[in-house]
Amino acid sequence: MTTSPSGTVPPGPVDVVVVGAGHNGLVAACYLAREGLSVEVVEADDVLGGAVSTVERWPGVHVDRGSSAHVIVRHSGIVEELGLAEHGLRYIDCDPWGFAPAPSPGAPGPDGRPLVLSVDLDATCASIETACGPDDAAAYRRFVEVWGPRSRAVVASFGRAPSAGGLLRSFWPLGAPAEGRPRTPGGELAVDFLGSGDALLDKWFTSERLKAALAWFGAQSGPPMSEPGTAAMVGWVALLHDVPPGHPVGGSGGLTQALRRRLESDGGRVVLGDGAARLLVEDGRVAGVEMRSGRVVRAPSVVAACHIGVTRELAGDAAPPVLADAAPPVGNGFGLVVRALTDAPPSYPGAGPEALQGLQLLCTDRAQLAAAHGDWGAGRLPREPVPLAMSFSVSDGTLAPPGQHVVTIWGQWYPYALADGGDWDELADAEARRLVAAVDRYAPGFADSVRETYVQTPLALERELSLPRGNVMHVEMGLASMFALRPTPGLSGYRVPGLTGLYLAGASTHPGGGVSGNSGRTAARTVLADRGALPRARAVAGRVLHRVRGGARQA
Repeated sequence: MTTSPSGTVPPGPVDVVVVGAGHNGLVAACYLAREGLSVEVVEADDVLGGAVSTVERWPGVHVDRGSSAHVIVRHSGIVEELGLAEHGLRYIDCDPWGFAPAPSPGAPGPDGRPLVLSVDLDATCASIETACGPDDAAAYRRFVEVWGPRSRAVVASFGRAPSAGGLLRSFWPLGAPAEGRPRTPGGELAVDFLGSGDALLDKWFTSERLKAALAWFGAQSGPPMSEPGTAAMVGWVALLHDVPPGHPVGGSGGLTQALRRRLESDGGRVVLGDGAARLLVEDGRVAGVEMRSGRVVRAPSVVAACHIGVTRELAGDAAPPVLADAAPPVGNGFGLVVRALTDAPPSYPGAGPEALQGLQLLCTDRAQLAAAHGDWGAGRLPREPVPLAMSFSVSDGTLAPPGQHVVTIWGQWYPYALADGGDWDELADAEARRLVAAVDRYAPGFADSVRETYVQTPLALERELSLPRGNVMHVEMGLASMFALRPTPGLSGYRVPGLTGLYLAGASTHPGGGVSGNSGRTAARTVLADRGALPRARAVAGRVLHRVRGGARQA
């Protein structure tokens, strides 16, 4: 068991218990401790960070367990607000942030060159012009101009509780005339946001290569780009020309390690290896948690930064109907990950080392994505796996010894439950080889460089990271499960009506999965709002009042 810095679990009550040491739980704890509350984070796993963690998988080789590229958190302001750079967090920019190969090595496209998507918009448009033609290059520049403000409004909405007023504050400026521009028609805006990513791409671009790359990026949130409401997932690329995805030095867990150090600097503590067994409830309100070890932590507030299904189980018979009946769609799995130890990173014909800095979007036709999703819907393995590869050991020498590399290969839409009753433990190695071969088709020789693999099937993701049915987003990310519908309409306010003192955070809540921290910050703000003035806030107010009165006496 990992405990507080002193090495022992301190006795006595605290102001808030946070259940779950994933990044959202740690973010919530940091904001609460910053305001002077005593906070304890409890976690069943021996590894800090949940799906934002890094372990030594092979001797001297550090491998992420979940996320690798951090996107949304770099736009949320949380890193800056909590001063995480002062606590050891350092990001390496993924720039270029995206790479997409030619349809086959050394072939099609006007000159067979790949697409390279950089922070530098001019460089990106030049690459698009070379690979797809001048019309699409000009369209992309205009796309970024139009969708930049829209995506910034999405960022703002992600940072607030999903109320009608919050959405209005985020999106109202889009309808106001900016300098030199006409008012944006509300109807057009609604159609774009409620429409599908595919429809948006068809509206703007002609090259299937470009559409496929942007659709594969957008699909990382889960739904296929054919579904309504997925346009904004494509539009997010406009923000990557301001701040690109980043990979923490030392691995994805660098974020959660920095959060822990920040929390401890404010007097908070983290206990690993002893999870919550049940909520303590007295007279209709939370009174703390009982741990699996039997230890009791008393607190008037509990933040459940775990899957909503786990929260329901922790509440047990004390769960009010709104929680007891909560059954948001979890879906039939999400994806499969291969963590490969190699002698070399992928080498793509016609591309230089810039291809390895960010997301290698190995898809050249949206029909590949549609087919993979169709197979998933039928409970089948994808007949043609579609890979996304990342090779961050190229830019971060702390991940592997010289001459070795870590390559993460993500394959999306792998069913947790197979229609033919297939056993994932038996299928894992064969599917890993198929994903490696899918990368090898674009980077010949890659398969020969692979020395070891660690395979995370949907079943393995459930076992290792406590993700029911292997869904890395907790709850499906379709339009019917977002904003004020997530995880259910009755639980979308981060509170549990009928059980005072219980708060919700994590990917089950708005704004959903991915590395953002927004849910944790909003949950903390909700706790603070319910508590009123806090010790630290009162102390600061007292000092200000003292100075004001002193100044008045001198006058």
